[in-house]
Amino acid sequence: MALDQSFVGRTYPPTAPYEVGREKIREFAEAVGETNPVYTDPEAAKALGHSDVIAPPTFVFSITFRAAGQVIQDPQLGLDYSRVVHGDQKFAYARPVRAGDRLTVTSTIEGIKSLAGNDILDIRGEVHDEAGEHVVTAWTKLVARAAEEA
Repeated sequence: MALDQSFVGRTYPPTAPYEVGREKIREFAEAVGETNPVYTDPEAAKALGHSDVIAPPTFVFSITFRAAGQVIQDPQLGLDYSRVVHGDQKFAYARPVRAGDRLTVTSTIEGIKSLAGNDILDIRGEVHDEAGEHVVTAWTKLVARAAEEA
């Protein structure tokens, strides 16, 4: 069953603040094989003009995907998550994510379309810091595969 087009434009409440920790950044950098010291060494980050270590560009996915859970779990939308695969991801940064940031995410459904029986859901996550400054926008594309015919 196709997702309801009337959900396009629906915005969900901001998430509770997520505090970005230096250790979380280091763990993430190691997990993705990132060796740039700007992600693990505060002095290397400061030498490049940052106040503390910064996060690799894809770090914010863990925050924005958790926020997209509000959309995914919305019973009125009717998304069958057991059929969902991650289709695409992109980011547009205003500034790097830094250790010590307290970030909130506001998720909006940007698009819903059906293609060959599959539902394609585009979610935009706007990430702001504690002062309300825009940090990054993340776009997540989810594909709910069509049910197999019996």
